[in-house]
Amino acid sequence: MRVAVADDQALIRMGLRVLLDAEEDLEFVGEAADGRAAVELVRRERPDVVLMDVRMPVLDGIAALRRIAGDESLATTRVVVLTTFELDEYVFDALAAGAAGFLLKDSDPGELLRAVRVAAAGESLLSPSVTRRVIAEFAGGARTRGTPGPDLSALTEREREVLALVGEGLTNEEISRRLVVSPATARTHVSRAMVKLGARDRAQLVVIAYRAGLVR
Repeated sequence: MRVAVADDQALIRMGLRVLLDAEEDLEFVGEAADGRAAVELVRRERPDVVLMDVRMPVLDGIAALRRIAGDESLATTRVVVLTTFELDEYVFDALAAGAAGFLLKDSDPGELLRAVRVAAAGESLLSPSVTRRVIAEFAGGARTRGTPGPDLSALTEREREVLALVGEGLTNEEISRRLVVSPATARTHVSRAMVKLGARDRAQLVVIAYRAGLVR
C-alpha cells in the first residue's frame, strides 16, 4: 500500500515517515508541506492513501481534498484527514468532501496504521467516537440553520433503516445482527444506498444520515 503525507510541520512528516517505513506492507511515496504541493504529489505518485493535515499554507487540506476527490483519475486515492482538535469545524467539511475518515494527531501509532490499512481497503475510518461527535455537532448545526436535508425518496424503507444504522457507526456485521439478515445482505443495502445517494463512500453516508435527521 502506497502512502503519502501532507503536513506543514516537518517533525510530524518525519515521524509519520519513520512509522510507515517500519511496516512491511506500507510504502512511503512522498511528502508535501502545503495543500497545493499535496495535490501535485498525489497526481504524480497516485498513492493509495494520503494522510492530510487540515491547516496548511498556500492551500488548506480541505481545499486540497476537494481537488483530489473531484479528479476522476484519482478515484482510487483515499484521504485520511489529520487534525489537532477534537471538534475542528473543518472535519465535517472534510467528510462531506469525501475524506475516508479522520484522526487526531496524537492518536496511538497502531490506530494510525490501522486507519491507513482500512482506508486502503476502500473502507472508512468511522469507529472512533470522536468522529460521530464531530459529525453530530456540525450536521446538527446545519439542520438548525435551515439547510435543507438530502432527498431520500429513492431509498426503500429498508435502505433508510440501514442508512440510519450506518449513521450510528455500525459495521455491516453489526447491521446484519440488528436487522437479523446476513452480512452480505447488509452490505448490499449499504452499497445500494451509496449508489442511489451518490455517496463516494461510507463516510459520506454517515454525513447524509445526520443531515437527514435519521440520527439524533
